[in-house]
Amino acid sequence: MNILMLAVNDPAGTAIQFCRALNRHTPHTARLATLETRYTHAWEKDLHLPDLDAAGLDELGDLMRQADVFHFHMTCDEHQPFGPHLPADHLRGKAVVHHHHGHHDFRSNPQSFRDKYARRGRANLLVSTPDLMQLLPEAQWLPNMVPVDEPLFTPLAGRFDQGGPLRVCHSPTRKDLKNTDDFLAAVQTLTGEAKGPGRSGDAADIEVDIAVDLIDDVPNTECLARKRQCHVLFDHMQGYYGVSSLEGLSQGLAVIAGLDAWNREQVARFAGTDALPWVLASTRQELEARLRELALDRDLCRTVGRASRRFMVERWSDRVVALRLAGFYEGL
Repeated sequence: MNILMLAVNDPAGTAIQFCRALNRHTPHTARLATLETRYTHAWEKDLHLPDLDAAGLDELGDLMRQADVFHFHMTCDEHQPFGPHLPADHLRGKAVVHHHHGHHDFRSNPQSFRDKYARRGRANLLVSTPDLMQLLPEAQWLPNMVPVDEPLFTPLAGRFDQGGPLRVCHSPTRKDLKNTDDFLAAVQTLTGEAKGPGRSGDAADIEVDIAVDLIDDVPNTECLARKRQCHVLFDHMQGYYGVSSLEGLSQGLAVIAGLDAWNREQVARFAGTDALPWVLASTRQELEARLRELALDRDLCRTVGRASRRFMVERWSDRVVALRLAGFYEGL
């Protein structure tokens, strides 16, 4: 099958990873057309409209005509022009997929999207994280993926042999949505910077040695390289997980996130195991406790990281997810 993915911008670089994995692990052919670059993360591109010359635009038109599947990401649909080409002009005989990744327009009014899809008779709906199924109950959850065998997604040898502080990274695309303030406050408390006089001397008050790498608005390759040098990654405490979690797990980091019970149930069903690798923290107090444990017990941190990597390779590799997506297409 010929699959053409279409997006205004590639959400966290996930669409291009789907294309690469489909082309690598399945007999299908996938391409991606995008209109905008947001942030400065420099994710890989395919058919990026601002970069296309006349030949590139002609190629995109050919791909629209030849596609068996139009796979729209986020809020994009067939009425979104791609240069001189309008997907709506090429819908006849094609399967149409709508794939949501948590865009704020969707989260703020999911019913408007449900109504639109009902009017247009669209039943091929995907979401990227389990929590979004609660907003779009008609959809199936297709997990995002990372290419676990590529060097930047593998564990960095020697991280635990260097001594020094516990290195903890956090890479929020939007700090207001990723509990960044809670994270920084927890670290300040643990390192004594926010402690006043009259410390009790209890074990819970022992200052711990933590170094934070707050990775903000850098190219994705730099972001991955910096994460790979750390021991721990803090994702967020919003009840679900982000792509950052998957990157850190693949790199063999201890990954802290606040997955709620419902999300853990969905993840366990997909992975085929209840032994999930995340270090759970849903409040600032729990986050402080988990960071303290990992800082004071580096063997525990190392063990958790090894389980993280093993989980991704065995249960959540790009091949596993690509085959699931291929099966979805083949059932359309």
